[in-house]
Amino acid sequence: MHNDTIVALATPSGSGAIAVIRLSGKEAITIADRNFKSVVDKKSLSNQSTHTIHLGHIVDGDKTLDEVLVSVFKNPNSYTGEDVVEISCHGSQYIQQEIIQLFLRQGCRMATAGEFTLRAFLNGKLDLSQAEAVADLISSDNEASHQIAMQQMRGGFSSEIAKLREELLNFASLIELELDFAEEDVEFADRAQFKDLIERITFVLKRLIDSFAVGNVIKNGIPVAIVGEPNVGKSTLLNALLNEERAIVSEIAGTTRDTIEDEISIGGIGFRFIDTAGIRETKDVVESIGIKKTFEKIEQSQVTIYLFDASKAIDTLEDVRIEIEKIRNKYPQKPLLVIANKIDQLDDTQLAKINTTIADVLLLSAKTGFGVEQLTISLLNLINTGALRNNETIVTNTRHYDALLKAFEEIQKVKYGLDTGLSGDLLAIDIRQALYHFGEITGEITNDDLLGNIFANFCIGK
Repeated sequence: MHNDTIVALATPSGSGAIAVIRLSGKEAITIADRNFKSVVDKKSLSNQSTHTIHLGHIVDGDKTLDEVLVSVFKNPNSYTGEDVVEISCHGSQYIQQEIIQLFLRQGCRMATAGEFTLRAFLNGKLDLSQAEAVADLISSDNEASHQIAMQQMRGGFSSEIAKLREELLNFASLIELELDFAEEDVEFADRAQFKDLIERITFVLKRLIDSFAVGNVIKNGIPVAIVGEPNVGKSTLLNALLNEERAIVSEIAGTTRDTIEDEISIGGIGFRFIDTAGIRETKDVVESIGIKKTFEKIEQSQVTIYLFDASKAIDTLEDVRIEIEKIRNKYPQKPLLVIANKIDQLDDTQLAKINTTIADVLLLSAKTGFGVEQLTISLLNLINTGALRNNETIVTNTRHYDALLKAFEEIQKVKYGLDTGLSGDLLAIDIRQALYHFGEITGEITNDDLLGNIFANFCIGK
């Protein structure tokens, strides 16, 4: 299947200034050449140097379809490792389809989702984790997720795994060699050095596994639930954070009956803010459903913002403090930011009283925007991006995380075997399993079902 020539639109579907149509395979240059007439010279595309661009026309017999630029990339120095042609044409949907249909008639096949990148993997241009990073790079919508995807695509993660796998493989070979000389009772693998290696592998695996907690939320956006009693300014705060009128603001308590979500980037990290229904006792059936959803969103969120109306709560601050403690006790592992809103209506004495009664409270006026910047700083401080700033490897892929957990489990078995003097044949079994899970990440160990699941999530044309 992967020996034929494929074609697909590499740019988003729809009309635009230009569109790029990509071909890859043994006949890519030949097929493109049949339907290309150069404006500058009469040389065929096959006789052109790799990584060159040529101005001309795509023709279907006597009919000229469009004036185009054709980029030629000859194997093995192309994205897929095959001959690749990219045609930049005008972005009319009619032109795009005419050119693609022309190439299909000439012997191309429509590419499946992610097939260009799949061929890059099969031809050794990328390992599997780098190929997966391509999809992450395309879908990245903030600086942090972009940085992680770029690091992984450049091989930061896979090279770290490959180095550990190579060292473990060397020791595995020595252990296997001992089995061939079992009757002579010799040790080729230095057990002290082997223990040191296992300790290093354990340390690295734990760091990578722990990084997933940060990497997963950075990749998918950090959900932040804004909660509090009705009419304390939750919707106004959401609008202030988003800098737009996203949520309905009204003096009528209980205006927000459902959750409203939107995402913004703060300091290069995506935060998904969720404006929830006000928490209070109510007989309104619809509002009660909204309040139930509020607690569901707190469960799902990574961070909770508790907002209270400072102007109304100034004489009942102890009640507010008790309510905050209830939330902290119910969700002890979840970061909680406490915000006193509408402080523009208070004097200095009242502000001091709030600071004295409520610990670690942020003073804010969602209406005027005062304190919003401090809130964004506090949100960033809650997220551990030290590894990101230090350019350390951060795991964001669930498949990689699962393989790392399994590898860690096998390494622990190897460590136990070394500590208890387990025989070489039993040690070898656990080492082989650890090597298998390392290989799953980079693609040394793979199967058609795994590749199908991974590349099915790609867009067509990539």
